[in-house]
Amino acid sequence: MTSQLKTALLLGALTAIILLIGQAMGGRSGLMIAFVLALVMNVGSYWFSDKIVLSMYRARELAPEDAPGLHAMVEDLARNAGIPKPRLVIIPQQAPNAFATGRNPQNAVVAVTEGIVRTLSPEELRGVLSHELGHVLNRDILIQTVAAVLASVIMVLASIARWSAIFGGFSGRDDEGGNPLALIAMALFAPLAATLIQMAISRSREFLADATGARISGTPLALASALGKLEASSRRVPLQANPSTENMFIVSPFSGASLGRWFSTHPPTEERIARLRAMAGQR
Repeated sequence: MTSQLKTALLLGALTAIILLIGQAMGGRSGLMIAFVLALVMNVGSYWFSDKIVLSMYRARELAPEDAPGLHAMVEDLARNAGIPKPRLVIIPQQAPNAFATGRNPQNAVVAVTEGIVRTLSPEELRGVLSHELGHVLNRDILIQTVAAVLASVIMVLASIARWSAIFGGFSGRDDEGGNPLALIAMALFAPLAATLIQMAISRSREFLADATGARISGTPLALASALGKLEASSRRVPLQANPSTENMFIVSPFSGASLGRWFSTHPPTEERIARLRAMAGQR
């Protein structure tokens, strides 16, 4: 199954959970609550998530004269990808990492830490930048924002459903009524299902960005080498990061802290490296 098809199916599953909770909460009224809540949260995240995350990490925009080499790399890779050159910002942290944000290719931003510029060779850094432009080209920022918002809606509705089950709310509110047993089941299991689906979407988009980045740069082995270095460095120099933004980074800033693969925002680094080596015809 391709990453694109898998993502579509997983987003559909998140939407289905919202509809099921809404139905259990009270038929048409519950559905309307779910739809309105999802719409409001999606619009807000679509327009403002990039500004929020850049402010969170105290990112500073890099002028071309500040980092001519980085700007030349990004400009060349953007040309290869057929997208506008994103803005380039730097995060004042020594842990080597990077991410992309922005609601579309015309408003994209690529962020790198001070540590990654010093840790990687120029070829490896170019590989990382190609991965981030892969996210921009594939509109992964928007897709993961939608996934996060849908998961958040599920958490809110599940919380409402739990209180409803305790106090007997939503029963008989409209002509269809609510289903108390379904309400209890959804309140208990929907948040876990939403988390698992959101993590699966994130892992799928990382694989796709690796493949897209390797195609943009033409050097999959450089990206593979960079991933190996970043994985090792993340264990030695932890990034001061907000857990809600973990999925944005090229490697998890909380490496080794996951409870298991299903709960991880990133695929195993060794598997990512193996796929990139296979793209280059190596084992």
